[in-house]
Amino acid sequence: MKRLTSFAFLFLVVLASCNKNKHEIGKPAIDQDLLLNGITTDTFDLITYTINEDSAITDNAPNVLLGSYIDPKFGKVNASFYTEFRLKSLNPNFGDIGTIVVDSCVLALQYVGYYGDLSSQTFEVYELSDSLSMDSVYYDFSTKPTKPGNLVPNGQGTFAPRPLSNAVVGGDTLAPQLRIPIDTNFAKNMLQEAASGNGTFASNVNFQNFFKGFKINVNNPGQTIGQGAILYLNINNNAASKFTIYYTQSGVKKSFDIVMNSYCSDFVHIETDHTGTPLEQVLQDSTKGQTTFYAQAFRQRAVVKIPGLDALPKNIVVHRADLSLPVQFQNGYRYKPGSTVSVAARIKQSDTKLTNLNVTGSFVDSKKQFTIDLRTYTQALIADNIENTGVVVSPVYFRNSAERIVFNGPNTNNKKKPKLILTYTTY
Repeated sequence: MKRLTSFAFLFLVVLASCNKNKHEIGKPAIDQDLLLNGITTDTFDLITYTINEDSAITDNAPNVLLGSYIDPKFGKVNASFYTEFRLKSLNPNFGDIGTIVVDSCVLALQYVGYYGDLSSQTFEVYELSDSLSMDSVYYDFSTKPTKPGNLVPNGQGTFAPRPLSNAVVGGDTLAPQLRIPIDTNFAKNMLQEAASGNGTFASNVNFQNFFKGFKINVNNPGQTIGQGAILYLNINNNAASKFTIYYTQSGVKKSFDIVMNSYCSDFVHIETDHTGTPLEQVLQDSTKGQTTFYAQAFRQRAVVKIPGLDALPKNIVVHRADLSLPVQFQNGYRYKPGSTVSVAARIKQSDTKLTNLNVTGSFVDSKKQFTIDLRTYTQALIADNIENTGVVVSPVYFRNSAERIVFNGPNTNNKKKPKLILTYTTY
């Protein structure tokens, strides 16, 4: 597994420890921002391709993902998640259980966004048969066993998500939320256990031993290219995300909430299928990345190598090093690149881990490209403090989004090509 480590300390060392006889990077008498009449060049050859990420940690991220879609360039993406629950209050008193009629129960999940097309999907919920743990690390490939039987009543799990529309519940207007109906028999068993005297609802430890949580997934075998979406859901810090039992007791309408929050362990499971896609072709033959290359959350990172930086003189100070990466995207298209990308590198060729360069690239909508400031990185290369292994570009929300990006390579037939523009002064 590759992890991104901080690059900030590394560059402080770069700028503070250079050999004065060789090159005086960071010398107070030389200010990169004040030097004038620099040399500008944009003739660097670029090598572009895509690499696979072997795994990504997905537990307790700011939001979970749910849904599936089929992308014409990347293939199918399917996201499910596993979560624990906690009691809102201990030892609830339901009185005489025999007087209760369960009207309905709903798993509510607060929307925070989506990626794709809001066509219908089929949602399923399964009870976990094994516990989750806050002390465990879960990855995109992790799973947990479940009890048999989908808890969503037959025929009620297929509907179009509405992350842009408020929900109306009992006459109240609520922020947009995904509301999945749950079998009332499950709710009845929950209430009966609460009244059993077994101490199940006396503590969250006891409760989580009894009810280990849910796996929530989709089942969309009929999806075609361009259909479907990944939904972004806040289950950690949002009171609207909960499992609610609605019941009537002695003619009075009541409800009972079982909540999700930051004290509950959760993780996302991701499945992708790139078979027969343009992405698969680049993964199998990196030279095809010279025409088009790709990045995708959880799975792929884009690589840009600039061999010509090795030929730069050592006695230069870099004013600017602007890398522009044009993308293939038309306004209104459902698979939009995110607003930001993260940038990393291997500091040495032998490194197995990527180091975060503490640099981001911003999407310029008017130019349909990401622009990345590589000045500090380029200066470190010139100082021989790092090796020229190339920069690795990824969606900034790599482990909690479904974003994907299609980049133009140097050999693209499109008008705009990736380019590094370098301005420097010798001393």
